[in-house]
Amino acid sequence: MAQANLIIFYVADPLASVGFYRKLLGREPLVSFPTFSSFDLQNGFVLGLWAQDTVVPPPSKIASRSELAFMVKDEDAVRAHYENWKSAGLAIAQELTKMDFGPTFVALDPDGHRLRVCLFDD
Repeated sequence: MAQANLIIFYVADPLASVGFYRKLLGREPLVSFPTFSSFDLQNGFVLGLWAQDTVVPPPSKIASRSELAFMVKDEDAVRAHYENWKSAGLAIAQELTKMDFGPTFVALDPDGHRLRVCLFDD
């Protein structure tokens, strides 16, 4: 059976997105081409960044309804990510708040993809 391990974001400017995720993730891309780049996330997952005007078949014009979540071990780590990302200039779509599942916030990448930080429940 095939294993799902690649998350793809359609982006307006792949090179700008590579710069954003290089800083956010603190690592270099696995591959980098003019229309597609990817980053190793962890545990076998990869984030792909694909130039939206080269995707075949073309993606729907309806806005994305998903998030890339970064799960951390404790509330201090959620707060630290919030402060670091805010001071780095990331757009914050949801300020640090407490929800049913614990403290969380949502930042946005240059294309408006939602990046949530929340607690890992093990």
